[in-house]
Amino acid sequence: MAHHKSAIKRIKTSKADNLRNRRNRALMRSALRQVIEAAKPEDAGQNLRKAYSVLDRLVSKGIIHRRTADRRKALAARRTAAIAGQAKAEALSQTIKTPDSLGLRG
Repeated sequence: MAHHKSAIKRIKTSKADNLRNRRNRALMRSALRQVIEAAKPEDAGQNLRKAYSVLDRLVSKGIIHRRTADRRKALAARRTAAIAGQAKAEALSQTIKTPDSLGLRG
């Protein structure tokens, strides 16, 4: 137990800071998770913009480092591009004419 008045105040403020930081880190993780788990490219793009906003806000408040935010943004952008590429490949595979779809095999 703290014996000095300043130490008692420091315990209170550090608890409040810890709670605020945990809440903000959870907000960051959930925003990034929404980007990664998006099923459609449109949803991923929209969630990516939200995640960028959250990360930039946390950097400006000093909760995370600027380079950490940049690294997480890059990861989210790569995942979004992969989702878009996968959707594009699926759409392309559905439009390709195969001999079976043309009735040439028999």
